Amino acid sequence: MSHAAPSPLAAPASPAQGSDRELAARAAQGDASAFECIMRRHNQLLFRTARSILKSDEETEDALQDCYLRAWRAIGSFRDDAQLSTWLVRIVINEALGRLRRRGAQVIPLDGGAAPGLDEEGESTAADDPDRQPERHAMREELRRLMEQRIDRLPDAYRTVFMLRAVEELSVAETAVALALPEATVRTRFFRARSLLREGLSRDMDVAVGDAFSFDGARCDRIVARVLASLADERDSPRP
Repeated sequence: MSHAAPSPLAAPASPAQGSDRELAARAAQGDASAFECIMRRHNQLLFRTARSILKSDEETEDALQDCYLRAWRAIGSFRDDAQLSTWLVRIVINEALGRLRRRGAQVIPLDGGAAPGLDEEGESTAADDPDRQPERHAMREELRRLMEQRIDRLPDAYRTVFMLRAVEELSVAETAVALALPEATVRTRFFRARSLLREGLSRDMDVAVGDAFSFDGARCDRIVARVLASLADERDSPRP
């Protein structure tokens, strides 16, 4: 079904305005606000899916934009007996894989074999909450960075399965439909991806622990300065 392109809206639409099927039906009639709700509702899922393939934030944003343009043009072909999220995931996967092919990268089909050599309480204030303290926040950010790096290093055959199952928390059945894989393959690849992540993060943590509480730089300077100041005070103080 053809319809006019979405026009800019005066204010962002709420992503909770109707079910996916209702929004898709309205979008198929040219309702741009309904399509905006669809985008806001599924942005994170589709971004993470494409990001697991492209491993680039900038290129993923471009792929997501093109995915939505394709979805807008084809929304009239969406069957309401399917899940809209699954339909969109398939579009963004095809867009991401197409980008890999166009830049000459090796593309391992998601339904293909595994990579070579691998088998399938209470309230508290911000000051009292340890998770909001600067040191804890910095530690969580570092752990998040390590996790994202390790996810990027997963073999292609496992990375998208892990992103959908662990990060987006799709069920085995939903992931299988989205990726056109048997459920047994989804289970196997998810198990293997978790094993690879544990192994990699364990090595990263071993290195991090070895560097923990390092006694150089500002910490060393600060303590040395304090000790020297104390010694100077003792030297200058009159003896009893």
